[in-house]
Amino acid sequence: MSNGTLVLPKETAQALVDLTGETQVDTALTVIMREYARQQLAKLQTELQEFERKYGMSFEAYRRIWNSENREDHYTFEAENDYLMWEGAVTRHKRLSKSFAWLP
Repeated sequence: MSNGTLVLPKETAQALVDLTGETQVDTALTVIMREYARQQLAKLQTELQEFERKYGMSFEAYRRIWNSENREDHYTFEAENDYLMWEGAVTRHKRLSKSFAWLP
C-alpha cells in the first residue's frame, strides 16, 4: 500500500463534496469511507447474528465442533456452505473493523 497522493477526476471530487457537504475533498472521502464501513459492519453483524441464532452458538464454538467432526449433519451441503459463509463473514468483519479503526 502506497502513502502517495490520490488523484481523482474533477467530477468525482465534486460528487464527494456534494454528497457530504464537506468543503475539503479529503475530508469528504473520509466521511464516505466511514459511512460505508459502518454500513458494511452492520450488514456483517446481522449476518453473524443470523448464523449464531440458527446454530445457537458463536462461530468459535461451531468451529470447535466442526473441527472435531462430531456433528450429525457435518457433511451436508448446507452445513459446509454455512461454515464457509460464516467463516468468511467473521474474517471480513475482523478486517473491516481493523480498517475502520484508523478512520478519524
